[in-house]
Amino acid sequence: MVQTRIAYDENAIKTLDPLAHIRLRTGMYIGRLGDGSNPDDGIYVLLKEVVDNAIDEFIMGEGKRIDVRRDGDRVEVRDYGRGIPLGKVVDCVSKMHTGGKYNDDVFQFSVGLNGVGTKAVNALSSRFEVCSWRDGRYKRAAFARGKKVEEKSGRERQKNGTYVAFVPDEEIFGAYRWEEELIEHRLRYYAFLNTGLVLTYNGKRFTSKEGLKDLLREELGDESGIYPIVHHREDRLEFAFTHTNNYGETYFSFVNGQHTSDGGTHQSAFREGILKGINEFAKKTFAGSDVRDGIIGAVAVKLQDPVFESQTKNKLGSTDVRGWIVQAVKDAVQVWLHKEPETAKTLIEKIEANERLRKELQAVKKEAKARAKKTAIRIPKLIDCKIHRGDKNPRAAESSIFLTEGDSAGGSMVQARDVDTQAIFALRGKPLNCHGQKRDAIYKNEELYNIMRALDVEDDVDNLRYNKVVIATDADVDGMHIRNLLLTYFLRYFEELVARGHVYLFETPLFRVRNKKETRYCYNEAERDRAIEELSQPEVTRFKGLGEISPKELKRFMTGDMRLINVRMHSVSEVSKALEFYMGKNTPERKAFIVDNLVTDVA
Repeated sequence: MVQTRIAYDENAIKTLDPLAHIRLRTGMYIGRLGDGSNPDDGIYVLLKEVVDNAIDEFIMGEGKRIDVRRDGDRVEVRDYGRGIPLGKVVDCVSKMHTGGKYNDDVFQFSVGLNGVGTKAVNALSSRFEVCSWRDGRYKRAAFARGKKVEEKSGRERQKNGTYVAFVPDEEIFGAYRWEEELIEHRLRYYAFLNTGLVLTYNGKRFTSKEGLKDLLREELGDESGIYPIVHHREDRLEFAFTHTNNYGETYFSFVNGQHTSDGGTHQSAFREGILKGINEFAKKTFAGSDVRDGIIGAVAVKLQDPVFESQTKNKLGSTDVRGWIVQAVKDAVQVWLHKEPETAKTLIEKIEANERLRKELQAVKKEAKARAKKTAIRIPKLIDCKIHRGDKNPRAAESSIFLTEGDSAGGSMVQARDVDTQAIFALRGKPLNCHGQKRDAIYKNEELYNIMRALDVEDDVDNLRYNKVVIATDADVDGMHIRNLLLTYFLRYFEELVARGHVYLFETPLFRVRNKKETRYCYNEAERDRAIEELSQPEVTRFKGLGEISPKELKRFMTGDMRLINVRMHSVSEVSKALEFYMGKNTPERKAFIVDNLVTDVA
């Protein structure tokens, strides 16, 4: 076989202009693309970049209102700050590393410090417009896919500020859709983090008086904490927390208004400060796990020059913040507990109850570990992969574990998987319904225990070995039931895995429609019917389970054509209500709901 060699000379070297590079390597700048169904999808990152600039104006004391409008795919953002200096309007949205945020005297606590954000929005939009008003004059410019197509300036009586409108480019994002709920959720968080700011969105108004305390109230809903929310606010730090009767820890952390969904050094310091404050107040040495089990908390910090671990700013990496945050949280917690003796009493009782439960569990844990050691050195039913989350490997983010039902599906997936990044855990049957169960259920049930071992989340969810935990069950009644049981397991004991976006559902096609020339895979009846109409003399196969899909076919759905649905939780109270309804003991109520909502095919 003769291989053609491509000359490596001067002609092979290419230089891209910065905006062209953004379009070519989009993931470097905004992370995932997505289709708009996930809050981390690219179109919401574009919106965030624009609103962040408006928020920065508010933080600097300029402008108390931000108006956001959406008409179809077009989004408009208008702030009432100082407005971009007119002579630099075009540069600020089109020339990389151009902006006022390098000047600490102008922007002290900005999120967008690298001068990339608005340029990325411009480059990734089929249409982008910007207008700045300053003292009766304006400068307006329009772009198409990063290329300037219009520029105007003159006099106009408008309040000072900046207007940005953009339409995400389908050439980059493909077919996408904006979800109202995700936009509103993001704007609501902006309001919690910036008390006194008013945001409007298509007629809806978002504002907050008590900041992170309001955030926790919303997350808890009807399920209030077991004691009043502890809330503290100072110039560079705000935090709030309470305990619930749930297991695990749930946190919402922010840096300069940016939601750091993966936490970071500020969240770790917040947790440490709570522990030290409570221990010094109680004059005891409670274990961290006992203090924090059942906690729901929020922390927001303002930093100059924050260091994030990626362009999408999901995790803070700044190491110099730990000391002052720990000290500030510790001191504030002690003061609060001294001022609120009833809160302090309830809090200490909760910690002591956690401590008793942990000690009761020790014997059960010891027995479970001894049983596991007898069974096998390795975790039964786990076929591991080579690359794991946290490894210093460029593919670590791809690391996944598929929880699938039975040896048949597991066997096919083992043959179809990517051995480097995809692990398979085959369930033996239907897992235990964990709703209402105490934590010892994990240790008394071999399967639940082995799932926890496989994920390595017994001591801390930060130890999670895989970036994605994928529930892969058959598309039938039993498969849906197993899916619900596994979701109940994670939401009951490891809620933070879901809150951080690590849990997914695996979608595989329901039908294969093919003739001698073409094969199509269909995920619903509508796609199947369309394929039957368009292919002559087709053969239709209904896949009843994953085990019926050949490893060769399954490979394409576990790699390039993989469809995953990210499991999202909108609030803690919503999760509790859903679990009680679908997995609780209210069988007559649930049966009535099914009967009332059953869709039958009468054709």
